[in-house]
Amino acid sequence: MGPWPCADSTWRSTDTLPRVPELQLDGIVGPTHNYAGLSLGNVASNANQGSTSRPRSAALQGLTKMEAIASLGIPQGFLPPQERPHLPTLRALGYSGRDEQVLERVAREEPTLLAAVSSASSMWAANAATVTPSVDARDGRVHFTPANLRSMFHRSLEPATTAAALAAAFPDRDRVVVHDPLPSTGPYGDEGAANHTRLVRGADAPPQPAAGPRGASAGARDAASLPGVHFFVFGAAIDASAPAPSRYPARQDERASRAIARRHAIDPASALFARQRPESIDRGVFHNDVICVGNESLLLVHEHAFVDQSSVLERLASLVDDGGRTAGSSERRPRGGSLRIEIIRADEISVDDAVRTYLFNSQ
Repeated sequence: MGPWPCADSTWRSTDTLPRVPELQLDGIVGPTHNYAGLSLGNVASNANQGSTSRPRSAALQGLTKMEAIASLGIPQGFLPPQERPHLPTLRALGYSGRDEQVLERVAREEPTLLAAVSSASSMWAANAATVTPSVDARDGRVHFTPANLRSMFHRSLEPATTAAALAAAFPDRDRVVVHDPLPSTGPYGDEGAANHTRLVRGADAPPQPAAGPRGASAGARDAASLPGVHFFVFGAAIDASAPAPSRYPARQDERASRAIARRHAIDPASALFARQRPESIDRGVFHNDVICVGNESLLLVHEHAFVDQSSVLERLASLVDDGGRTAGSSERRPRGGSLRIEIIRADEISVDDAVRTYLFNSQ
């Protein structure tokens, strides 16, 4: 999800910036994984409602994928499954007795509630938090904001545990800040990294080394050492007159994205905010990562991802070409190279097919 911080935030040439690998964090499928169709606007979730789940097989599949990433020399970690069923929620809702009595009663009286408090949705680490590396923050620290996930009840149970897990995994408070989630009331819905992409210029990024032994850090990319541009995507605009989706909710609020950029001390010159197309949200694009994915100097995007898309991509390319500002510096850093943008046309892959296949948020 993010790189370990640099020692300070002062301006240095690219040649003297420390090599900082990017750590990838995955979630692990929990033993209560089920297909309950709890997520309004998630077409795939609803289509699979009632299907038979295989939590053990799913967890092993995820671990196999993590092993493959680690074998390439990319630092790989994981966030553990959260407590499920979430009995504290059931007790807060008035159910009492021994654990098994509580679960038996809820299963009988409110089976949908039992499915919600048993959901293994914390497996989706893209919704765990938004992270900013120290090289992009004015205070020279890594910043995490756990997503409040307030749009769906079953996901709103996750943020406190996610924050605790991140604080335990990154305990150095001098170099890492784990913020509280944004307020869960008002126009501050936040769904995490699924609506955030960090990009850097291609010519400055070091070439990919040959793959080393499993788990070796020598093969890791260190584009995280370079100042980046932060691309935030939202569905609900501050402007109340802006067209909105009519079928499904817009989960990410513009106010939330801008609040995260401020609290992470990102220079405004290194951030861009874009709005999802309401029509695409209504077709099941509930997060930006369903229709767009980016890493380092590459952005793969469907032509129906954003409102005023040509202007958005032109501005994004310009920001990445400029290189933004190094944290702590008021001076722009000229760079060579450019952002590579690959646009998938609707006559090649429709929005419906992008949603159905999860092409963009597969790895």
